[in-house]
Amino acid sequence: MQWAAHITSRTNSRVKALRAAFEGKASKPGEFVGLEGEHLLSEAHRSGIALETVFVREGSEHLLERPALAELQPTEWVLLSREVFAGAVETHSPQGIAATMQIPLPSNDGDVALIVEDLQDPGNLGTLLRSVDAFGGGRVLATLATVNPWSPKVIRSSAGSVFRIPMERMILPEIRKRVEREGVQAFAAVAQSERAQSVLETKWIKPVAIMIGNEGAGLSSEALSMATGRVWIPCAVESLNAGVAGSVLLYEAMRQRGAL
Repeated sequence: MQWAAHITSRTNSRVKALRAAFEGKASKPGEFVGLEGEHLLSEAHRSGIALETVFVREGSEHLLERPALAELQPTEWVLLSREVFAGAVETHSPQGIAATMQIPLPSNDGDVALIVEDLQDPGNLGTLLRSVDAFGGGRVLATLATVNPWSPKVIRSSAGSVFRIPMERMILPEIRKRVEREGVQAFAAVAQSERAQSVLETKWIKPVAIMIGNEGAGLSSEALSMATGRVWIPCAVESLNAGVAGSVLLYEAMRQRGAL
């Protein structure tokens, strides 16, 4: 490993690029996003994603000796002074290593596992991506108003699953076309009602996608009209948040399909 630069200025072009990558504005394939910490860098590498530049905080060079990071092969390595590194990354307690990467093209491999309408909380989306990854994989289709899956908070809360789970954002009519064309049963997660089945009574054998709506408004009438059925989760509280509810349903769907 050879350092391409040792930077001590906050106005350096590489530092500006790193800072911009953490702003959460990038969302299209080819645009750059920032990653921070040993876990996310190693997860990106394990998922076959090439890192552009790896930035190491001065005094943290020993991190590169760890097995999880030893095989990284970025385009270049850059050493930053402690002050410059702290000012460039997003977290309040920097972990000493960060990187930039290009957003990959989404894959069409695998069944649609999750449909998301206007979800706003990065933690919820990250949790759902991680659950899709954990419970059999698949693709995620989301409406345009859904939170950017490549924002730093979603990346962190997904614990790296965002690197492996393809997600596309599109208008709802296009999602409907995809689902119908691929023969996917779409089950809408709703609160208990006369028109909804308990998850304990629902049989999911064919390719199934779980539909999760906005945290406050739930699924729109247009989204509900494309659902094969509606399902609710019996529990001791009034409702579960979107990330937890979707995870429970994803697990049950994958369990019934024998994916575990």
